[in-house]
Amino acid sequence: MNALPKMIIVSAPSGAGKTTIVNQLLKSGLRLEFSISATSRPIRGNEKDGVNYHYLTADEFRKKIGADEFLEWEEVYPDKFYGTLRSEVDRIAQKGNHVIFDVDVVGGVNLKEKFGDRAFSLFIMPPSIKILEERLNARQTDSRENIIIRLAKARTEMKYAEKFDATVVNDELEKSVSETISLISQFLES
Repeated sequence: MNALPKMIIVSAPSGAGKTTIVNQLLKSGLRLEFSISATSRPIRGNEKDGVNYHYLTADEFRKKIGADEFLEWEEVYPDKFYGTLRSEVDRIAQKGNHVIFDVDVVGGVNLKEKFGDRAFSLFIMPPSIKILEERLNARQTDSRENIIIRLAKARTEMKYAEKFDATVVNDELEKSVSETISLISQFLES
């Protein structure tokens, strides 16, 4: 493999299925390794620090921003930061793997701008806002108020799809995974 890994950027509104698709990609044999994002949001359910995210306080996150330790970051909600640590890309590159990012749409656009042709950006589109709402409700991880906020944000995020290299509508998971693996395989072979 080349010394410089290729970057796969997967973005979607919350609840569109991007994490499920990314998990399938990681099992696909494409030498992809997950870049663990950093966040200042609380741990949910069975999540683990250093596995699902690098969990930081908002102040710790701000210190790392000041020290230029992020490739990209965003304050998604007040005091709820998400970002990509430079050290994650370095860690994966040293192993000779390609990097896969599961990031919000702004982070996805920023990473694509940073990495250019070394990156393939993929937008996972929910079939509809109504289905997205059903998925968010089924998770049972957010209050009704938070779901309303997420749906409003999703409407805005869906407008970003045109800024990505490709869009996959996640209406049927098996089909969406197959289409995603095909797109990414073509990019990695190019």
